[in-house]
Amino acid sequence: MENLIHSTQSHTSLPDCFIFPPDQVPPATSAVVSLPVIDMSCNRDEVRRAILDAGKELGFFQVINHGISEQVMQDMAAVGEEFFQLPAADKVGIYSEDTNKATRLFSGATYETGGEKYWRDCLRFAYDFPVGNSTKDWPDKPQRLREVVENFTLLARGLAMELLQLLCEGMGLPLDYFEGDLSRGYVTLDINHYPPCPNPNVALGLPPHCDRDLIAILLPGQVPGLEVAYKGDWIKIKPVPNAFVVNFGQQLEVVTNGMLKSIEHRVMTNSVLARTSVAMFIAPTEDCLIGPAEEFLSKENPPCYRTLKFCDFKRSYNVVKLGSSLNLRTNLRNIQKGEMK
Repeated sequence: MENLIHSTQSHTSLPDCFIFPPDQVPPATSAVVSLPVIDMSCNRDEVRRAILDAGKELGFFQVINHGISEQVMQDMAAVGEEFFQLPAADKVGIYSEDTNKATRLFSGATYETGGEKYWRDCLRFAYDFPVGNSTKDWPDKPQRLREVVENFTLLARGLAMELLQLLCEGMGLPLDYFEGDLSRGYVTLDINHYPPCPNPNVALGLPPHCDRDLIAILLPGQVPGLEVAYKGDWIKIKPVPNAFVVNFGQQLEVVTNGMLKSIEHRVMTNSVLARTSVAMFIAPTEDCLIGPAEEFLSKENPPCYRTLKFCDFKRSYNVVKLGSSLNLRTNLRNIQKGEMK
């Protein structure tokens, strides 16, 4: 528990272990960018085209009029903030540094890349869907946490599956292509908390990475912090009220043979305000074989990625890429091509 960053009431200076070399924290452009905003109440053909265009260009977009009420979103944001405001005694039972534990509270202070640590605490839930008996291991405080998390996950997963079906319609895949093992792995829900940081210019809440899963639904909160790699630079993302940020994972890139993009992103910190966000990830089952779908292959367009079990993919490819590279997608493709020779 002593590793939790938010347990210290105020941080007047940044410990050396959180300071990254300048070349690993290049500043973003000064512009604050709104990702493509897709109104899901529009004509279905229009929505399909907008999702595909965003997926080909950025791998990120925001959705509004998505069918999840403002109250549900507010409740999820509020209960996450309430959890991190609890006394330490109410959280000690859920804290664990065991990465195999499905439900746990942990800190970026215990994870390193090249020796540096991350300015982030996280409450993680990972469980089979539907939730079933998984809630017995969930925290019992705040009192409404279990109910709110279960309801939010049910609705957010439904939104993700609707988006995947729209992709199938737009790309000519069978409508049930992403049903079954491709989306029936663990559902993971992270409540991320980034306390105020004494020197946000040299620290990272999360390092540059691509998500290894299929698709992610993010409730970003009111405080900006998400940055996305775009055309060799970092762009700051401005949250849109009552919108979810949608992020394509690497498995969508592999299935579409690179047509859809899984793009690097990172989280920056804030010197004054704490930031709490909620991210839900849909993943394949561990033994699911994933490779480019036949619909995307031809003599002119051979497979750019190997077919691998998801568990082997996770072991082979590290999501973290620090340094000068701003495009892990290209690196992934090059590595896969090299291994296919």
